[in-house]
Amino acid sequence: MTATGTPAAPRSGRLRPLSLREVTLRDGFWQRRQQVNRNTSLAHIEHWIERTGWLANFTVAPESRRGREFSDSEIYKLLEAMAWELGREPDPGLRARYDRIVAVVAAAQLPDGYLNTRFGRAGQPPRWSDLEWGHELYCLGHLIQAAVARARTGHPDDLLVLVARRAADLVCEVFADAGVCGHAEIEPALVELYRVTGERRYLEQARLFVERRGNQVLDDIEFGRSYFQDDVPVRDAEVLRGHAVRAVYLAAGTVDVAVETGDDELLAAVVRQWRAAVSRRTYLTGGIGSRHQDEAFGDDFVLPPDRAYSETCAGVGSVMLAWRLLLAEGDPRYADLIERILFNVIATSPSDDGTRFFYTNTLHQRVLGTEPGADTQVPRAASTLRAPWFEVSCCPTNLARTFAALTAYIATTDDDGVQLHQYTAADVGVTLPDDRRVGFRVDTDYPATGRITVRITESPGTPWTLTLRIPPWATGATLMTSDGGVTEVAPGSARLRRVFTPGELVILDLPLHPRLTVADPRVDAVRGCAAVERGPIVYCAESVDLPAGVALDALRLTPSLTDTPGAVLATCEVTALPDENWPYSGTPSPLPARRSPVTAVIPLRPYHSWAGRGPSTMRVWIPIKTLSGTT
Repeated sequence: MTATGTPAAPRSGRLRPLSLREVTLRDGFWQRRQQVNRNTSLAHIEHWIERTGWLANFTVAPESRRGREFSDSEIYKLLEAMAWELGREPDPGLRARYDRIVAVVAAAQLPDGYLNTRFGRAGQPPRWSDLEWGHELYCLGHLIQAAVARARTGHPDDLLVLVARRAADLVCEVFADAGVCGHAEIEPALVELYRVTGERRYLEQARLFVERRGNQVLDDIEFGRSYFQDDVPVRDAEVLRGHAVRAVYLAAGTVDVAVETGDDELLAAVVRQWRAAVSRRTYLTGGIGSRHQDEAFGDDFVLPPDRAYSETCAGVGSVMLAWRLLLAEGDPRYADLIERILFNVIATSPSDDGTRFFYTNTLHQRVLGTEPGADTQVPRAASTLRAPWFEVSCCPTNLARTFAALTAYIATTDDDGVQLHQYTAADVGVTLPDDRRVGFRVDTDYPATGRITVRITESPGTPWTLTLRIPPWATGATLMTSDGGVTEVAPGSARLRRVFTPGELVILDLPLHPRLTVADPRVDAVRGCAAVERGPIVYCAESVDLPAGVALDALRLTPSLTDTPGAVLATCEVTALPDENWPYSGTPSPLPARRSPVTAVIPLRPYHSWAGRGPSTMRVWIPIKTLSGTT
């Protein structure tokens, strides 16, 4: 078994991931969030799976089972997060908590490997009797992912690994000839288990699941078979569609299968779907899913900000997919999207203290939210503010495993050097394939400022290449080296190949200025509006920052933007809103004009921090003041 210590470890591809031990985050935006996750969120989740009875489901009688059909998966995602954290930094207390939960899970496994608390016992539906909605394979996928995390961090003989292998063996036996799960997840899990163990039948079973999908093997439902991605074979689909989380999980597993089997056609199909979804079905924040009723992608350019579902789990899955594509192809555009999602979806969901979460991530909150009590479990999307727990609590556990493994997404290596994809204070040390040792320290407070200083700490006496990602918004970025040379670098990648010496500095300056962003005119919902961005951060206006008597809907954005620490000051014209009984008229007419336009300077805050100061209305897209004074 391998012990690479990273969530995805393909055996081939343009780039290779680094392990959790090869990259160490230091104080900064992401290290602080990773520590909150370790020190607070894991215990918070553990408390709730105990309180809700979801962990007890593994020990109680079938008639006493509590929670939804997929609640087992939340225990497995917590175990995965714990495994990554133990791999980063051993801790006896955390290890004891991990071992206790694993023992409970292992004791519930049946002799043939079957493990599920919702099916198969007396008084419950038979095994595999509801592939559309039962989530049995989905839950086992998360069990396997947790086991992979434990194996890759140096514990290939851990009890959880043995449990997962027995379950995977049963899956291969039962589903050799037919069947798929209504919720994709088993596919990437089986490929990762193959990568860890070398057992090829796990890869073959994942391939079978991918190839069967889209051939109408699941029952039709009110949302249509596209909900399950079972309407069109994966190879033939043109765009990601249906339930957003299911779609990106399936696509991630498909990339894994394509890479491991050398199936270039299959990989090209996912790349085609990804590009179409990013260009036509993705929010400014990187979030996906614009339909609440089925948590799904909308049609092309249907991206209403006030109806953005943008589920946190879909953001996690989108990072999983983009990361696999980055490793396969090396295109920095995948890392660009990962950065956008990390800062504007992943960082948005949890509260600063790691005990409350957004399930969905709207871009326009029209009414003041209601803050749930600290002991309140709410429906999945009913809370208009962050909630401590949900009846469907997939998002807190998905965030936990993502933050725990976040270190793995910072940098990669290839035969000739190291690629730095995400900018945060960190130490990187890696052995290249030819046994040359390379290391450097990254100093930065990005995204507060745009200076990234790379100090070489280890270097062989031969040339190697340091590659730095230049984001698409960073026109005018410059690269300065220790010899004093300054070079302007274009968006994409900047590559330095030389014989580096320890102590040598490479300084990348990314221009961080507030900028107005407008949407494709086919996005009807925000035509006539603009958003404000600064670097990778999307900004928003909140009612708590408005002067007394000024409504959020009355703001008209002007080009005047001033950069200040923690906020962008936007000069807005404040319009008079009509007060009529009927919101329609026979002829177009501007809003009532004021004799002397009233302006106000409004602080716009990072979107990821919204609702952190209590109930607030909020909007990302703000109408633009035109020359005529109308929008």
